Amino acid sequence: MEIGIVGLGKMGGNMAERLIQRGHTVVGSDLGPGPRERLAGLGGKTATSVTELAGLLQQSPKILWSMVSAGAVTDSVIREAATVLKPGDILIDGGNSKYTDSQRHSSELEAHGIRFLDAGTSGGVWGLKEGYCLMVGGDKSAFDVAEPLLKDLAPESGLLYTGPAGSGHYVKMVHNGVEYAMMQSYAEGFEILKASPYGDLDLEAICDLWMHGSVVRSWLLELAALAFKEDPNLERITGWVEDSGEGRWTVMESIDHAVPAPVIALSLYLRFRSRQSDSFSMKVLAALRNQFGGHAVREAVPAQEGTKE
Repeated sequence: MEIGIVGLGKMGGNMAERLIQRGHTVVGSDLGPGPRERLAGLGGKTATSVTELAGLLQQSPKILWSMVSAGAVTDSVIREAATVLKPGDILIDGGNSKYTDSQRHSSELEAHGIRFLDAGTSGGVWGLKEGYCLMVGGDKSAFDVAEPLLKDLAPESGLLYTGPAGSGHYVKMVHNGVEYAMMQSYAEGFEILKASPYGDLDLEAICDLWMHGSVVRSWLLELAALAFKEDPNLERITGWVEDSGEGRWTVMESIDHAVPAPVIALSLYLRFRSRQSDSFSMKVLAALRNQFGGHAVREAVPAQEGTKE
């Protein structure tokens, strides 16, 4: 089959390569020359815009996969695609769009007769080798057409049609919320191990041990083992942790539906805490303890002249 992929970054580029490996024709567009050169080297065709990409697609219906950042960039791709795709063609959004945006995109494209799928995509940089877990909502007839491509992107049993437009990204949103909580649990556990009275415990070896028969074994644990193998004390990185937005959306959904999700919520807030070098709220707590109980406080180190605190 033939597919056009907009966005050839870490995910889109690897997805293009996986499809080419499985005999599909890929036309890809990216603003950067490097990703386009990589695709050309793999045997794919390249373009510099959505319009140019759509013009290179020969198969009918045309299938275009957007793999760009959620929000304004995705909106821009869909607006341009609506001007060049024809009724019956298919647009798939595989980025981390909010499910309400996917509902809107579906309605906007439906007005042009273009079929829409929202594909929650998990697998990261390992998807090229292992396959991508795909949670796909939207037009069922479009899913049926694209299914051979989707099956070749996914590992065995790694593809599910979830229902109407937005449902795929909704399932992926909650997936990422659960991921936040799992990652936070591992992080806290390994910090306790790091602080233990038993000397320098081998954290990589413990990861490996837990991956054999333990109830906490998981792919995330395997990735932790790789991280500790590369940098046993994680000295080459800082504790700054970003969030893609889906954890926030999951927490907001829990509030809207009155579903208690304290672990996921706290894991999100702790990501925010990671970005503060010296939390003001912690200063307030220390000051209050000092005021009511005379508890000791640690004096701040004065900033050197000419530097910012």
